[in-house]
Amino acid sequence: MSGHILAIDQGTTSSRAIVFDDSFTALGSGQLEFEQHFPNSGWVEHDAEEIWRSVVSTAKDALANASLSAGDIAAIGITNQRETIVVWDRATGEAIHRAIVWQDRRTFAMCDTLKADGHEALFTAKTGLLLDPYFSGTKLSWLLDHVDGARARAEAGELAFGTIDSFLIWRLTSGKSHVTDATNAARTLIFNIHTQQWDDELLAILNIPKSMLPEVLDCAADFGTTDPAILGAAIPIAGVAGDQQAATIGQACFEPGMLKSTYGTGCFALLNTGNKAVPSNNRLLTTVAYRLNGEVTYALEGSIFIAGAAVQWLRDGLKIIDDASQSGGMAAQADPQQDVYLVPAFVGLGAPYWDAEARGAMFGLTRATGPNEFARAALEAVCYQTRDLLEAMRKDWSSSADTVLRVDGGMVASNWTMQFLSDILNAPVDRPTVLETTALGAAWLAGSHVGVWGDKAEFASRWRLDKTFEPAMDDATRDAKYAGWKDAVGRTLSQRA
Repeated sequence: MSGHILAIDQGTTSSRAIVFDDSFTALGSGQLEFEQHFPNSGWVEHDAEEIWRSVVSTAKDALANASLSAGDIAAIGITNQRETIVVWDRATGEAIHRAIVWQDRRTFAMCDTLKADGHEALFTAKTGLLLDPYFSGTKLSWLLDHVDGARARAEAGELAFGTIDSFLIWRLTSGKSHVTDATNAARTLIFNIHTQQWDDELLAILNIPKSMLPEVLDCAADFGTTDPAILGAAIPIAGVAGDQQAATIGQACFEPGMLKSTYGTGCFALLNTGNKAVPSNNRLLTTVAYRLNGEVTYALEGSIFIAGAAVQWLRDGLKIIDDASQSGGMAAQADPQQDVYLVPAFVGLGAPYWDAEARGAMFGLTRATGPNEFARAALEAVCYQTRDLLEAMRKDWSSSADTVLRVDGGMVASNWTMQFLSDILNAPVDRPTVLETTALGAAWLAGSHVGVWGDKAEFASRWRLDKTFEPAMDDATRDAKYAGWKDAVGRTLSQRA
């Protein structure tokens, strides 16, 4: 059997594909950005066809750059932006509406109504989630009610629902597989994380036909085989996990108490809690970290909606940088006497605030404030939000207080950002040699399932450290900076929060 695995990493702003060999080395990759659609304030959509084309294109690029053909690939692993939904026609495979993205806030009124009707405690008890527009269930309900004929067609069995992984698998297998994995299912608001089943009671509340839903499999499983016409050979799809769970796996956070934080479009921290689903008293999420061989490992999760997206805003919105890599250097040049805070609530605030109606704001501007101060504020905001998450986790899981944080994602290449993160957390931060841990996690799932790669213990033994960042900020400065952040957030929260 070939020792090569193709990882498809379908993210919020781009699609990537990476070919790994049996020693976890990346041999070739491809990446394409795609368009973000903002039809109304707080709405975010993607063109499902554009996503599909980008995935096929980047997979072919990765193979070409690795000097391999599809026949050299033992299996495919898929990781994806979570909570983003697609509904498509079972007969044609065509989406009936643009994909509604995880960042989208259009269902906040629906969530408020569900809360007012007393449903949130039930949803939280069964799913570990809160009633927030972030999650898939209310998005699906909205789509069924707002696309002409969608509900009738769904009830007639003509339509299929899925998160991005499920849509891609359907397309890759030419409609033979309508499946997902437990981590993606756990983010829908309609999957009971304790029974590991779609929940009839929650489906009834949201008025969603069960016939639309995919079969839920382990993260390492037989998800189907690609149509050879797409990539050039029939390849088994053997691993699937939502992006944050895939990063947790890629960081080898297999033991309870291990913590990772991924800095991509958003920032997501997951704390492994083992076989116990730990309820949060601090507005974190209880979720599935992974499910292997039918055994579920749970996690506490804190979700930040805007991380790298704030740097994209500097580039595309304000046009004060040409490339994201410039932000760290600019932050280092910022005036240390200016305390400028960006609260990047462009699509509301996630954990631990969960304020869907909050919007972004900047505080502390003076006549002397310029691009350098804006860049520093954008990077610092990510670090402040991470501290918000870790403080909540320490209250829910006391043993996490001394856990070393493993980080990954595009932003962690910035030494300035990682040093400030360590400073504001007053804790060490470990950066691995492989930053593409999301793709690596998906690849390991697939590779381990088909026998190319070893088990969790072997994989964990090969995790490698690039650099540890140690806190160097004095307590008084740290406390003052964080107090300024908390004040800025308090001024940004909507009155309804």
